[in-house]
Amino acid sequence: MPRARGVVAATTGLLGLSSTKRAAILALVVCALALTVAVPLRNYVAQRQELAAVSEQQQALGVEVAELTQQRARLSDPAEIEAQARSRLGYVMPGEVPYVVQLPVAPEPAAPTGADAGVPWYHVLWREVTEGPR
Repeated sequence: MPRARGVVAATTGLLGLSSTKRAAILALVVCALALTVAVPLRNYVAQRQELAAVSEQQQALGVEVAELTQQRARLSDPAEIEAQARSRLGYVMPGEVPYVVQLPVAPEPAAPTGADAGVPWYHVLWREVTEGPR
C-alpha cells in the first residue's frame, strides 16, 4: 500500500494539484498578465503615434508661419504694393499711358466636310499617308 500512496503523491505534486491542472492555471495566469499589460501598451503606442503626428503638424505650421511673416514684411513695402498693383490689377500712375498687347489668336482648324465628315481623324491621316494628298 505504501507504494500506491507514493504514486498518488507523485502525480499530485505541489498544493495537491496534478501537473495538467498546474499547467492550466499557469497558462491562465500568463494570459491574465498579458491582457493586463496589452491594453496600457496599446494606449502608449497610440499616444506616441499621435504625438509624432502632432509634432510633424506643428513643424509644418511653423514653416507656414515663417513664410507668412516673410510675405507680410515684403508687402509692408509701398514699392512692392505698387508693383503688385501694376502687374496683377493693371493700375497705372496718373499721366502714364497704358498699353495692352494682345497676341493674335490662331484660327481653329475647319471641320472636315463632304466625304471626311464622321470619319475619325486617324483614318483621314492614314489615308493621306498611304494615298498622298488629294
